[in-house]
Amino acid sequence: MPSAKAVLSSAASLAASAVLIRTIANDLIPHQFQDYLFSTFHTLFSRFSSQLTIIIDEFDGFSTNQIYEAAEIYLSSRISPKTRRLKVAKSEKEENFKVAMERDEEVVDTFQGIQLRWRMVCHEVQRQILSYSRDPNSTIQSQVRYFELSFHKQHKNMVLKSYLEFVIREAKEMKENLKTVKLHTVQYENLYGNLMDAWTSVNLNHPAKFDTLAMDPELKKAVIEDLERFLERKEFYRRVGKAWKRGYLLYGPPGTGKSSLIAAIANFLKFNVYDLELTELRCNSELKKLIIATANRSIIVIEDIDCTIDLVNREKQGGGSQQAPEYNGQPQVTLSGLLNFVDGLWSSCGDERIIIFTTNHKERLDPALLRPGRMDMHIHMSYLKASAFSILALNHLGIEDHLLFEEIRRLLTGVEVTPAEVAEELMKSDDPDVALGGVIEFLQRKKREHDEAGTKQENHMQGKNGNDNKDEEQMGQQNQEEGERNETQPKKDEEAV
Repeated sequence: MPSAKAVLSSAASLAASAVLIRTIANDLIPHQFQDYLFSTFHTLFSRFSSQLTIIIDEFDGFSTNQIYEAAEIYLSSRISPKTRRLKVAKSEKEENFKVAMERDEEVVDTFQGIQLRWRMVCHEVQRQILSYSRDPNSTIQSQVRYFELSFHKQHKNMVLKSYLEFVIREAKEMKENLKTVKLHTVQYENLYGNLMDAWTSVNLNHPAKFDTLAMDPELKKAVIEDLERFLERKEFYRRVGKAWKRGYLLYGPPGTGKSSLIAAIANFLKFNVYDLELTELRCNSELKKLIIATANRSIIVIEDIDCTIDLVNREKQGGGSQQAPEYNGQPQVTLSGLLNFVDGLWSSCGDERIIIFTTNHKERLDPALLRPGRMDMHIHMSYLKASAFSILALNHLGIEDHLLFEEIRRLLTGVEVTPAEVAEELMKSDDPDVALGGVIEFLQRKKREHDEAGTKQENHMQGKNGNDNKDEEQMGQQNQEEGERNETQPKKDEEAV
């Protein structure tokens, strides 16, 4: 048996020879030929190997690869002590660490007695000048990411039919258990790079819930039931041939809780929110790119849609021109492009999606946006009603009843105030008597202002009617005098004759 010293000496000699051969090869053999040789040897050896490798790219065409996303989540729970490098991240408001594989790291998994080896691969693509981007002089550098899944060839059917489905199910369950609702905004400078980088997100820590939302109880119940029915009808949508999506139009005066309702829906469904600002988009293709980059089980929001792009009522304008609108001299998304996103072919590029438009002026919108099948439910966020005031009082003062409630409810029936205005009054004191007294004074002041405005308008109308009557009297008197002159003139003519 050779001694340890002899073994070490042989290993050192072999290593030195390998380094020498590699140096000679690098100096004498062109790099292109080296790549060809290594590729040939790899192909040759793989024919005799019992291992099969599946490549799982980050993207499948323009869409994200569901298997890649699931693998990224699933493998974070399969990190072994042998792993040498990990990526760890945590934002200030998140409770859990986000752990992911680093490039070139491997994770070994087992499933029904077979061994599977995962490897993360990532490399930079060459910089290229994008003449079609927003900045003609811009350059980008993007990453190509994919997983390699290796296993014995005889287990191919089990991996494709059972294991990958298992990974997707496990990842979905993990994602739901640890999910923090995110608010996504657009990174416009990345629209022509990696689609995964087109959106950036922060935690949506909005406290709004349906229990604390000051809106009409019957309307709130109808919205909740509609959302629950939507989640349960996946097979129904497929059977009737419709995209699995739902559209809501929230309309009403400012301060009536439209944004709070969106946050409550997101917290209720645990759906991420994508906030889309149409005025920043230059063409319909940019809108399509952003829609493709959104995930399933999400809410796409376009706030103040009557102000974002030229979507006013074409019928009132007396025409149906579909020329591309402009904002500050720049071309924008067209109405047809938006409608295609709402219920056209591009609306089917995802499942379990909620589309929400908000507006303060529903009457300004083009009727094409309001047709059935586009905005499925129109939700009127009205001024504060007596039935919703109790929720505000419970939220801010922690009381369910009070002697002053009856007076407040009586005043609310005759004055228009928003939930935001009343909430501001309730926040001025923690003492229920003082806070509710302030609300009564506020409502009485609003009622006086309303009555005074009505009186001024009535006086103005009466003055206008009085002036009209005077004008009519003057006109009548003038007509009478002219008639008398006409009757007198023939008599004078007769006397002259």
